[in-house]
Amino acid sequence: MILLTALLLTVNETLTAGNAIIAVSLLLFNLTRNLNNRVAKTSAIVLACVTAAYVSDAFIALGPENTEHEIASRLQWLGIAFIPAAIYHLSDALLATTGLPSRGRRRRVIRLLYLIGAAFLLSAAFSDSLVQFVTAQASLSIQAGAVFYVYLLYFGLANGFALYNVQRARKRCRTRATARRMGYLQIAFLTPALGIFPYSVLLNPGDEFSVFGLLVINTANIIIILMLFFLSYPLYFFGSDIPDRLVKKQLLDFLLRGPATGLIALAVLNFTAQATRILGLSSVTFTPPAVVAAVLLWQWFVSLALPYFEKFFIYRDEDEAQITKLQTLSDRVLTHNDLTQFTLATTESICDHLRIDRAFVIGFERTQPEFICKVGTVAFADADLLGDTALLQQISEFPEEPGASPFAPWQDYALFPLLSRRVSSNGAKALTIGVLGLLNESGAVSEAVADPAGHFQSLVGRLETSLDDMRLQAEIYNLLEGLLPQFQMTRSRAEQVEYRQLVALTPNIDLLPDRVELFEQVRAALRHYWGGSGISQSNLLNLKVVRQRMRKDQDTPVNALRKQLADAINELKPHGERNLMSPEWTLFNILQLRFLENRRVREVAKRLSMSEADLYRKQRVAIEAVTDLLLKQEREIRS
Repeated sequence: MILLTALLLTVNETLTAGNAIIAVSLLLFNLTRNLNNRVAKTSAIVLACVTAAYVSDAFIALGPENTEHEIASRLQWLGIAFIPAAIYHLSDALLATTGLPSRGRRRRVIRLLYLIGAAFLLSAAFSDSLVQFVTAQASLSIQAGAVFYVYLLYFGLANGFALYNVQRARKRCRTRATARRMGYLQIAFLTPALGIFPYSVLLNPGDEFSVFGLLVINTANIIIILMLFFLSYPLYFFGSDIPDRLVKKQLLDFLLRGPATGLIALAVLNFTAQATRILGLSSVTFTPPAVVAAVLLWQWFVSLALPYFEKFFIYRDEDEAQITKLQTLSDRVLTHNDLTQFTLATTESICDHLRIDRAFVIGFERTQPEFICKVGTVAFADADLLGDTALLQQISEFPEEPGASPFAPWQDYALFPLLSRRVSSNGAKALTIGVLGLLNESGAVSEAVADPAGHFQSLVGRLETSLDDMRLQAEIYNLLEGLLPQFQMTRSRAEQVEYRQLVALTPNIDLLPDRVELFEQVRAALRHYWGGSGISQSNLLNLKVVRQRMRKDQDTPVNALRKQLADAINELKPHGERNLMSPEWTLFNILQLRFLENRRVREVAKRLSMSEADLYRKQRVAIEAVTDLLLKQEREIRS
């Protein structure tokens, strides 16, 4: 019996600390969400009450001195006193989401309940009228005071009416999905309140340490852990501005890597610490590596099992195929810097193979040729080669005749055309996508190219492949950059038609565009100012100010938008003569050079004497200014 009691005490310590871990974890996860939503805010209050109670309970389970035990028990009422008011507050928020907001009566009840909770907290903290402390089995036990039965009435009425509110909310749901989620909430809704209720005050002193008492407490703790998880699932859908799929994914990943990891480490720590010796080692020696091993094994298991958990719990049918394609795209697509580093590494390999110390690669994937990478210090200025358009044109049209030299000489270098390895659909000659320049002072290059199947040719092939990928991924990025801001049905828009009051469901076609979305659309339109999906398929074409411009000038929609953007940029132009160095001209100069004149970031930064990072920061401010001007014009034309 003594051994069983000790085992149950260890289980109780583990489960109590586990409840604290879960409550803290769910509270932290809740705080990262949209707290502008009433349900999210009130559920955070409920979790804060649970956290306060279980953290105090976990401290008491460690066996402190009686004085500290009593202080922690009184502080525990910070959660116990307010949990009925918080539960009722949450039920009111849920009822309001179904189109039945409080007309004042429920708000007054909520304030009254919080005031009553504050009175119970003060009573527990500074008097023995609510709870009393007696010593039993060398430990403190809590007994009910005279006011505790008033608390029972407060607890029962508040939670009863809260459950009634959720039932009303469920009846008001008109779709199967919303009714199902509200049903989930109804099942586990009172779990936080019932989980932290001080049941020990109803037992005789010391009974909570008996086998029966520990069995009841442990069973209740297990149920509470499961129900907290169950309750968190439907609550996190309220106020979320991301798709349900991502809510499920984030919650699943967080629970497995956060609370579950903590519970496993705690269980291993508690149970190994109880043993005298394990595998010939003392428990003090064995416990740390055991905890580390358990955590590492669990993380390894989660890494292997998480894709299957996601497939089973989250993705269904076509969703799985779509997500797999998106993940594959994310894994395969490299950034421009990644491909530049790969190109540099390949060029360095060519230099090592040919025993030379200078080389460079020029790419044609942008509007103008530019150096992709350089090996060693070249003895010429970039403009000497990039400005020789006749030479670059000659290389791009290099003949593929048998016996012809595969490179063109230029100063001390041999210039090789780099050809696209993608098959042309019309059978035309392969496109020249770049130039490889190699130092050819000792004739090493001529010897290397004599062997068409040698290592040199394979390295050149790798360069061509990387430039091909650079061009293709630039096209993908430009397409995404132009199209992503045009998506109108984001999760933040979709949630406007879910769990909303009836007045919010009335359509208003004259609503002004959201400033954040408008900024993204303006930025995409400016980046694609001279052509691209960012301007040709922009939602800005639907603005009334653009339509009015189109009718007035008898112009196409894209040209009307282009002129509207140009006019907005010109409104930012200060009075007087243009000055590239003047701070008041900075925003206009950035917009003019970057977008209207279509110059590169590096060139603009050099002309304006600023770093590229500073240019990007000020460019964002400039685009925001254009966005505000368009928003002001749209507001004026609609008024």
